[in-house]
Amino acid sequence: MSATRRSLLTGGAAAGVGLAVAGAVPALAEAKPARPGTPGRRRAREPFPPLVDDPKGILALAEGFSYAIVTSAGETTLKTGEKTPSNHDGMMVLGGRRGRYTLIQNHEIEPGEGVPVPHVEGTVYDPGAPAGGCTVITTDAGGANFGEHVAISGTSTNCAGGPTPWGTWLTCEETVDDAGDEWEGEDGSKGVYEKDHGYVFEVWADGSADPRPIKAFGRYKHEALAIDPTRTKVFLSEDASGPNGLFYRWTAPKGVVLGPGVCTELAADAGELGAMAIVLDDGSVLPDVAYLTSAQIGRPFKVKWKTVPERDAQETQTREQFADGEITRGKKFEGVWGTDEGVYVVNSYAWEEGDLPADATPHDGMVWFYDYRAETIQLVTYFPHQTQSEDDAPAPKYTDLTFDGPDNVTVTPWGSLVLAEDGTGASHVLGAFPGGPAYAIARNDLNDSEFCGPCFSPDGKVLFVNMQDPGYTLAITGPWERYLG
Repeated sequence: MSATRRSLLTGGAAAGVGLAVAGAVPALAEAKPARPGTPGRRRAREPFPPLVDDPKGILALAEGFSYAIVTSAGETTLKTGEKTPSNHDGMMVLGGRRGRYTLIQNHEIEPGEGVPVPHVEGTVYDPGAPAGGCTVITTDAGGANFGEHVAISGTSTNCAGGPTPWGTWLTCEETVDDAGDEWEGEDGSKGVYEKDHGYVFEVWADGSADPRPIKAFGRYKHEALAIDPTRTKVFLSEDASGPNGLFYRWTAPKGVVLGPGVCTELAADAGELGAMAIVLDDGSVLPDVAYLTSAQIGRPFKVKWKTVPERDAQETQTREQFADGEITRGKKFEGVWGTDEGVYVVNSYAWEEGDLPADATPHDGMVWFYDYRAETIQLVTYFPHQTQSEDDAPAPKYTDLTFDGPDNVTVTPWGSLVLAEDGTGASHVLGAFPGGPAYAIARNDLNDSEFCGPCFSPDGKVLFVNMQDPGYTLAITGPWERYLG
C-alpha cells in the first residue's frame, strides 16, 4: 500500500480522516421497542451486571437471569427416534401459539464427525453427504422440548444463514466440495459426494424444505446472509482465507421480488452477484478491511459492487476471480444481520501469518454496518489485537473484560447488538451498542467451545443461543430490556 493511501486511512493531514460526524453511527437504541412504549425514548442505560459462576458448570449468567437446556446432541431425540444431531450453529426463532416458539437450527457437521442429521425421505439434497442439515425445534420460554425433527439433510457443514421476511430460514453451506469428491470421516467412514456443495437452501418454519440449491446466490464458503426490506437484494458473507473472503450482494432481476418459494425457482444465473469494494477518498479500492482500525469507527466509506464473473465456481473459486485492487477482502467474514436501514457484518479476527497484507493491522474482531440508502459501510465495533489471543489456552483463561473473535451477530428487539464469541480462552455471548465497548452477558463455564446462533424471541423474553460443543440449545431468560434496551 502506498504512503498516500495509508495516510487516507490513518488520519494523515492530507486526508483528515477521524471519527464520523455526530449521528453517523446507527442510532440503534432508538429502534422500535418490542412492547408498546414511546418509540425513540431515551433513558440512562444500566451497566450489565457481572457474571456469576454456574454451580452446574455450564453457563455463567448475571443475577436475575436463568437458563434451560432445550436440546442436547446425542441425548435428546428427534421425533423419528434418532438422537439430536451435533455441532449446533446458526439459528432463527419464530413466535407461535400458546407461548411456544419455533427454532430452525443449522448443524455444522462434516461427514464422519459428530452425530449426523439423519436422511429423512423428502429432505435429502445429496445422498452422498451423510451429516449436515437443519432441524426444527418447538419450545417455550421455559426451555421445554416439545419435539424436534429434520427439515433438510444431505447437505454439508451448515454454518449460519439468515431469516427471511416471510418467515423461512436460508441455511448456508460453508464448503465447496465437488460432486465426485471422496470424503473420509474421523470415524474411518468413507464415501463420495454425488452433488456439488457450497450453496444456500430454503427451510420452512413447518419443518419442510425444498432440497434444491439456490444457485443464483453463488457457490462458495457461505457463512451468513440478510435480505433487505425491498426483498430485491441479499447480502452474503464468505468465511475463507488464502486469499481472504469477500462480502457479496445479490440483486434480483428487474421485476422480481423475493418471497415464499421464489428463491428456489430462480435460474442459476438470475440477477447479479457482486463483491464489495470499499472506495477510498482517492478513488482507489481498500485491499483488505484489516487496514482500518478503531481510528475509523463511525467513518462512512463509499461501496461499489464488482460483478462475480462465474458465480457457480466450477473452475475458479469466486473470491479468486478478482485481481488485486478490484475488491475488498477480509479474513473470516462471518455473521450478518439485517435491519430496516442496513445490514451488519462481522470479521472475526486477522492476526495469523498469511492472513494479513504486510502492512495491515492485526485485530481480534470487527463489526461493520452497511447503509442501504447511502451505499456506505462503516466500522461500528472494533476489538484490538491482544497477544494472548494467539495462545490456544483452555478456558477459563481470561476475565469477562477481555474478548476476541466475534462471530454470529443479531440485533435485539430494542436495537442493540448481541455477538457470539469464537475466540481463544473462555467463550462469551456479548452485548454491544454501536460505537461503544462490548460486554459479557453470558460465559461458557463448561469448556472453550464457541457460542452460535444467538437470536431473541419476537416478544423479547428469551435469548436462544447454541453452545456448539457438546451441542446444547439454551433458552436464557431475565430482565433483558433493562440492560439491552
